[in-house]
Amino acid sequence: MLRTNAVKLAAALALSLTGAGFAHADTLQVGANIGNVPWEFQDESGNVVGFEVDLVNEVASRLGHEVEITNIPFNGLFSAVQSGRIDIAISSITITNDRLQSVAFAQPYYDSDQSLTVATGGPQTVEEMKGKIVGVDTGSTGDVWVTENAERYGFGEIRRYEGLQLAMLDLTAGRIEGYISDIPSLLYYVKDKPNLEVVARIKSDENYSMMFAKGSELVTQANDAITELKKDGTLAELHEKWFGAAPEEGTSTATVLPIPAAQ
Repeated sequence: MLRTNAVKLAAALALSLTGAGFAHADTLQVGANIGNVPWEFQDESGNVVGFEVDLVNEVASRLGHEVEITNIPFNGLFSAVQSGRIDIAISSITITNDRLQSVAFAQPYYDSDQSLTVATGGPQTVEEMKGKIVGVDTGSTGDVWVTENAERYGFGEIRRYEGLQLAMLDLTAGRIEGYISDIPSLLYYVKDKPNLEVVARIKSDENYSMMFAKGSELVTQANDAITELKKDGTLAELHEKWFGAAPEEGTSTATVLPIPAAQ
């Protein structure tokens, strides 16, 4: 069975951490880029929901804590964790060696690639984006990929956004001609939108996890909880709830893995 905790969407980052260690606080402060479907977003009633919202609540519950979620632009999550303003960051954050130099991650729980999304009838390949305006989320792995490959594919302009919703508005209105971001988010977003389509998978072999400050005792605690969730089938339950199918064997959603280490 899935356990749930009350999730509060804080209006600002006015958070204070007291005591000998923040991992012992009654409420864990979690930063998330709200609007990142299906990971963390607001439903029609204004509640914060999503795969990672359920997951972080389940982890916190097993550690004896509640959760308070603060909306933070994706690029701000890194400094918020490093400064101790939040205990955990979620938002389909890819584990990379560069990031492991300054932050820590628990074991991964989702495998992904990048993708190209367009208005229906638009460019069908990355190559067809030559000379055209492409949108990305600021500081994301999609942003990194597009920046590194801008000359190769001849993108006309790169426009950066703070979240999926604004980018999709511009894509629908024709202000950008393609959007490059995580494929599961876009497949979920466009499934009931016939005016938009995901036309290309861009192989990037990414793994998502929760992000922490280096040296945080929460890393090991959360990692152990994620191991339990994989072993007892709760994580598979969450995957089926949000993606409509059980996780494939051998993926990081199904397989217990070690805590990532910097190389």
